[in-house]
Amino acid sequence: MSETMDEVAVRTFWNAHPCGDHIVGGLRHEFADDYERFFGAYDRWRYDQEGHIPACLDRFDWQDKKVLEIGLGQGAESEQLIRRGARWSGLDLTAESVARVGARLALRDLPHDDLKQGSALAIPYPDSSFDHVFSHGVLHHIPDIATAQAEIHRVLKPGGTLVAMLYARRSLNYQVSIRVVRRAVLAAAYPFRGLVRGDGLLRRHLDNAARTGLRDYLALDTFTHRNTDGPENPFARVYSLADVARDFPSFEIVDSFQEYMHAPPLPVRRLPLSHRLGWHLWVTLKARP
Repeated sequence: MSETMDEVAVRTFWNAHPCGDHIVGGLRHEFADDYERFFGAYDRWRYDQEGHIPACLDRFDWQDKKVLEIGLGQGAESEQLIRRGARWSGLDLTAESVARVGARLALRDLPHDDLKQGSALAIPYPDSSFDHVFSHGVLHHIPDIATAQAEIHRVLKPGGTLVAMLYARRSLNYQVSIRVVRRAVLAAAYPFRGLVRGDGLLRRHLDNAARTGLRDYLALDTFTHRNTDGPENPFARVYSLADVARDFPSFEIVDSFQEYMHAPPLPVRRLPLSHRLGWHLWVTLKARP
């Protein structure tokens, strides 16, 4: 599959499965297009589960800075950045996310510079437009990361910074849950797949494995794609700092830290290990001259 086709698959998936939508019942279902109630419920869930995010954002100076956010989801961090004084512009690959974030900005009267649908592979802004680029949980879903990081570098002012959250390779979720526990559970359940009813996660993984063959589905790259944001997710990477240095050659790493104990089905949320084994790797990258 070509990089172009990969981006089509990524856009199709996220347009149909907006980030976190199903967890709170769905804008179109539970909330019947009541945006204000939906955003309230979504933000309560998000910052209960990932309560570290506001404090992470507070590590950076956003006040009066021109900021481009790439990948917007439901706009929760977009609102956080604007309320911290950022001169915010947003870019998302999907029409659905752009529509939802536009509704959030309008409902809450949040000042901003711009909001566009578009690709990180061809960012629709001139050279040297932004002080910072921010991206939370998005860049690891871009197959052609080489082009994306070059485009981010292009739109940053000289010496500008990219602040990104990437899935962490050195995490309990990847090293134990994804690589070992979930693969073992699927392999054990596969001979009995005819007995598994419903449309839950296990059933959907079993269906995927039946279509592709169990051995191919358990291959670590394929299994990682399907075990970050649902069994239908077409693409995801995990990152160590060495991986970041390899994939973002236009930048130098100036800071990094990990947060968020998350490794389902393991009950690890309250373990005090997030700084060592958290699923979220935050990196601050400075644009090279």
